[in-house]
Amino acid sequence: MSLGVDAHVHLWDRAQDPQDWIDPRTMAPIARDFGSADLGVMLAATGLERAVVVQSSNSLEESVRLAQLDQSVVAGVVGWVDLTAEVGPQLDRIRRDATVPVVGVRHLVHIDPDPAWLLRDDVALGLAALEREGLCFDLVVREWQLPQAAFVSGRHEGLRLVLDHLGGPPAPGADLTAWATGLRELARRPNVVAKVSGLVSGLAPGSWRAEDLADRVAIALEVFGPDRLLYGSDWPLAELGGGAAVWRTAADHLFAGLSESERGRVFGGNAAATYCFF
Repeated sequence: MSLGVDAHVHLWDRAQDPQDWIDPRTMAPIARDFGSADLGVMLAATGLERAVVVQSSNSLEESVRLAQLDQSVVAGVVGWVDLTAEVGPQLDRIRRDATVPVVGVRHLVHIDPDPAWLLRDDVALGLAALEREGLCFDLVVREWQLPQAAFVSGRHEGLRLVLDHLGGPPAPGADLTAWATGLRELARRPNVVAKVSGLVSGLAPGSWRAEDLADRVAIALEVFGPDRLLYGSDWPLAELGGGAAVWRTAADHLFAGLSESERGRVFGGNAAATYCFF
């Protein structure tokens, strides 16, 4: 039996790492702190054992704190380092007192002021350093940035790239053509895997059904296959769409056509292989 892994969650203590993007009026379910104990409750409710905790701010100090979380529920941390600076000393700082492994790095590319941040030469040097370190790079991009992601995946063929949230497909009912074209091009790169995550975080509770997301997941399965897809809840943001347990039930429905072994890979095995924890 594969280890059940949620490949994409966030934890934050707002006194130490302010989350100014959270609007307490429209995002009331997540306008509080979330720690390891909360994560344990969520994992139990969704039938999984451990999770990959992903940075939520471009902050080295946040990454230091995330790397000191409870290893009984956290399998690894995708932190942040400044890829335009020397990477090694920053990773040393995160790892110094770490209780869980640093398995990857992410930068909030989708909201970076530089729309071509991914294509910068100084960023390329940082990504090359991650490759030497054997770490993944999580790609959090919008639909229009998928061609940039494909370019980067070709430039760094030895770097494992993890596409978060399937690259941000449009909301149910919108035209998927541009997104699907970008996703197919990116999926041609064998060093890229993708997380089926974040698909309901922007939807109102009760406003969607699993069937509304079936075309997106079908395209992802077509282009990546079950060996290159990772389940993620995007919790606690999943609470904005009805809750992590609701999303897990929907995901079970969306992947019902897979074999037991294929589902085992999507719901844990692929995350363990991609991020190199066992």
